[in-house]
This record gives sequence, structure tokens and C-alpha cells, in this order.
Amino acid sequence: MAPSVHIVYTAAMSVQHHKIDVTAPGKLVALGHLHPLTQVMRDVGTIFSSMGFAIADGPELETEYYNFDALNIPKDHPARDMWDTFWIKDDGSGVRKLLRTHTSPVQIRYMEEHQPPLRIIVPGRCYRYEATDATHEAQFYQFEGLMIGKEVSLANMKYILEQFFTRLFVTKSLVRMRPSFFPFVEPGVEVDCTCFTCSGKGCSVCKGTGWIEIMGAGMVHPKVLEGVNIDPREWRGFAFGAGIDRIAMLKYGVDDIRQFYSGDLRFVNQF
Repeated sequence: MAPSVHIVYTAAMSVQHHKIDVTAPGKLVALGHLHPLTQVMRDVGTIFSSMGFAIADGPELETEYYNFDALNIPKDHPARDMWDTFWIKDDGSGVRKLLRTHTSPVQIRYMEEHQPPLRIIVPGRCYRYEATDATHEAQFYQFEGLMIGKEVSLANMKYILEQFFTRLFVTKSLVRMRPSFFPFVEPGVEVDCTCFTCSGKGCSVCKGTGWIEIMGAGMVHPKVLEGVNIDPREWRGFAFGAGIDRIAMLKYGVDDIRQFYSGDLRFVNQF
């Protein structure tokens, strides 16, 4: 009688061997990151939120009333020439619509729904029908601020903006104001801040002046307050507005605004 044979199968006999070097480093996975404009917009929101400002938002497709009329810019007012506008084809509603030229309409919408005192910032995208070059784009980002109270003055605004620029540019910043005109404020001012590159000593960024022109501002016009049923004899406030693209250009040393919208990863990955 033949002896029985027992065959033992091992894993090595049934599967193909794969050599794995457990000490080898893994493959680096490329991670995304925030766009520089988004970074600046978030910085703006964080800084103002810490000072008690709410963040408001509104539609990019606006009506003529909110974009112009409610801001003391009636039809045929020469100030409308300051904004090259994308008007939307008439839809038969009898209401003229456009792509908003600034974020100021949100201020009107917010004041219609909230009673003072109030303080808000309004970041968002705007559109203007103009030629594109190194400092102009048909679309851009802007933020505006609004503060309404019984004892609010330009002195309050000056302090708040100095704190904002100091924290944004991570260097001590001062603010100076020069007379200017904007139809929705009275008086209106241009706001300059200390050059963050040279700390006011004068350099190529500030063209030797020590100051950088950065935004427009002023005390809210009484007609604007009356239009949203706020009594200008009891309440007053200030408003200011700046381009986020311009601030990002200054902060990061970018000399052409079109780079932000190019989609070129060689540019974006630097931030």
C-alpha cells in the first residue's frame, strides 16, 4: 500500500510576490490653497469683525435705484460718468437692471432692513465697462464699510482705518485725509495710509511721498439717510470703500491686476 502524501500550500506558493519598501517616502499630494484675492478678502473680514463690524452681502445683478438713485446719483447726474456700466437688456418689467458698479447698493439694502446704530463691511465683486490694462479690469473686488451712530465722526473713521491698515500690512500705519467729491457722502475725502514698504520715509512704491492713496470715504450724505427713513438730525455716520485687488497688488508687489484673473498657476502658487 502506497504511503499517503500531504502537500502544504503556503501564501508564497499561491500569490505573486510584491516587494514593498516600507521605508520609502510617500508620494507628495499637491494641495490647493486660497487665491491671493480670497486671502485679502478674508483678512479684511477678520480684522473688521474683531472691531464689531458685521459682514453684509447683496446681489451682483442690481437695479438702477439701488446702484444710483438711492445713493444720491439721479439720472443725468454728471457723477454717473464715473462708472462705465454694464446695462442688462430690458426684460419688460420696467425696472432697469445692471451689473453693480460698486458694493454701495448693499449699504442701502442693509439700512432698509436694520435700524441704527449699525456697522457693516460689504465685500464683493463689481463690474465696469472699461478698457483692461495693468491697473483696470472689467470685473474686480471691492469692500465698503459703513458705521451709523449718534456721535459718529471722521475722527472715529480715522482711528478705525489706522487700526485696520496696521493689522493688514503688519506695520504701524497712519492715515491722512484730503478733500474730495463723492455724491453719496458730504464731506468726502481721499484716504492715504503710510507706505508699508518704507514706513513713510519715501520709496519707489509710494513714489517718494511716504503715502499711498488707497480709498475714498466721507460722512454719509443726509439725502442717503433720508431715503432709508433714518433721520439725519439724529443719526450720522461714515462710509468708505477700497478695491481689494488694489490692496492685494500693494501688499504682494503685483504690478498687473490681470495676473489675478489669468489662471496661471505659476503666479497663483507664489502665494
